Amino acid sequence: MRHFGRLLQQKIGVTMAPAGPPSKRKATDRPISPPPVKRALQSNTTKSAVANFFTPTSQKPKDRTAWSQRGPNDDVPATLLVGSFVPENHDASAPSRRKIAAFDLDSTLITTSSGKKHASEATDWKWWDSAVPGRLRELYNDHGYQVVILSNQAGLTLQFEPGFKGPKASAQKRVGDFKQKCSAILNSLNLPTSVYAATGRDIYRKPRTGMWKEVCDDYDIPGGEVDIKNSFFVGDAGGRIAGPAGDSATVAAAAKDFSCSDRNFAHNVGIDYKTPEEFFLGHEPREFQRDFDLINYPYEQDSSPQGPVVFEKKNDRDVVLFCGPPGAGKSTFYWSYLKPLGYERINQDTLKTRDKCLQVAKELLAQGESIAIDNTNADPDTRAVWVEVANRAKVPIRCVWFRTPLYLCEHNDAVRAHNAALNPESRQVLPKLAFTGFASRYREPKMKEGFQDIIEVDFTFRGSCDDYKIWSRYWA
Repeated sequence: MRHFGRLLQQKIGVTMAPAGPPSKRKATDRPISPPPVKRALQSNTTKSAVANFFTPTSQKPKDRTAWSQRGPNDDVPATLLVGSFVPENHDASAPSRRKIAAFDLDSTLITTSSGKKHASEATDWKWWDSAVPGRLRELYNDHGYQVVILSNQAGLTLQFEPGFKGPKASAQKRVGDFKQKCSAILNSLNLPTSVYAATGRDIYRKPRTGMWKEVCDDYDIPGGEVDIKNSFFVGDAGGRIAGPAGDSATVAAAAKDFSCSDRNFAHNVGIDYKTPEEFFLGHEPREFQRDFDLINYPYEQDSSPQGPVVFEKKNDRDVVLFCGPPGAGKSTFYWSYLKPLGYERINQDTLKTRDKCLQVAKELLAQGESIAIDNTNADPDTRAVWVEVANRAKVPIRCVWFRTPLYLCEHNDAVRAHNAALNPESRQVLPKLAFTGFASRYREPKMKEGFQDIIEVDFTFRGSCDDYKIWSRYWA
């Protein structure tokens, strides 16, 4: 035993005085410091975690959610995360359901249990209202609906692009936490359903309809056979404007919705839309407003390229300078009106640099051609460069000013990028910075800059009726 004590002393690095009679303490002796307070050690391991650890694998509940990843095509990384839940004893031979009850996830079916805006961990969730799970089960069991969840989740990264420099571990954890949370939600509901999470800014992201198409394919509903009249979508992004506080001090003012994407998604699909308050709590609809409302841009037969003349050639040889934001309709205007008049196009997206644009422009003018500068040309300094080119070539310069609002430009850009039939130059969707950058530099053109004239062009959809059917959905 003595030997064991010495080993213990060596192990913990403590030297103990040899045993002897206890020494008497003098009355004047005082402790150097207060005695340590005895505190119970608290573990951050939950009882459920301990119980789960000791539960045999055969007795643990099976996670019945199967996960998959999808992309718009085989040439791009997957951006859609799909979790499909099939309860035990589910009859797989049951006929497909034609009525679809679709729901957003955050702030519609669930909210954070911590009170934070965004979940801090996989377990940080609770039902948005206690009525939610019962109402969903009622839709499936009693009313014959197929229940699905469609959620924009731009904060998730499924696959890393070459050269990705962000913290991969934290990105992977966010995906893992999201899967764990959704698995818990679907297990709690115990309905044959799926959650679709759009992580990119492509065709899957609401208000675009890519997720809806995946739902119809997954649940074997052929195109045109969805019961559109009885299907609906519930989400919190309804474009509701802020409301005043109620008469009671307990009724807070209603906040403005962060966007109108859920309402616009339902519009694109052609189904009814409700907010969570309307659907689960029976509240009356609140007033809403869209920043960009398609109702203000109806199709006009005379707006086709074969309609009234909006540009006439005044000079045998000249320079036409476009001024307007990305997505304003400049290129469409060129192909519709200037190309038939013999103008050669100078475009930096095609030629890559302004120096190359200047070089080609000078060569064409020297050959006796008229040219159209199809760039944004936002500020006087940029436009002055082209005024100088025209002056050196001794030809007039005219300005075509596209007065298209930025929100409409973003819509046009999204339509173009996501529809090959309307995108002959295969342009990619532009980042938000392209529009805000133009706005920060923009100064409206003036005659004193040296223009022969300035032609103002307000936006009108220019295309066929079939093209308009594509354009007249919400894309941005």
